[in-house]
Amino acid sequence: MNTHRILLVDDNPNDLELALSAIGDGKVGESQAEVAVAGGGQEALQQLRCAARHGKPLPDLILLDLKMPQMDGLAVLDAIRADQDLRDIPVVMLTTSGEDRDIRDSYAHGASAYVIKPLDFVQFSEAMHTIQAFWTRLNRHPRLY
Repeated sequence: MNTHRILLVDDNPNDLELALSAIGDGKVGESQAEVAVAGGGQEALQQLRCAARHGKPLPDLILLDLKMPQMDGLAVLDAIRADQDLRDIPVVMLTTSGEDRDIRDSYAHGASAYVIKPLDFVQFSEAMHTIQAFWTRLNRHPRLY
């Protein structure tokens, strides 16, 4: 069974808990996910840079909230894309914002995808499983080999 690493970045503890519940046991087909959590952008970058510095495995996918205090998702995305060790990690913006400007800005800053969080838990859970299946099983990306 393949294990893929996901970094979930969100400042809202309730949204983190919801996302972790939606991912459930992390099993999608023949893949299983190890999910790490960061409660904000600075914490996420610290985790990523520490792993890169010490030769530890980097995540295969980052799920990044857009609207966070101190360091918003776009600033985190800019830092990831500017870092030689991190720039190739797929980053999916996972947010409640459906604003056209937020969507355009996210792609302009290097987002791999933009997903609006469904309000219904069943739909949210389906979205999480679809994201996980696509990025860890279907998508072919050099980081996964």
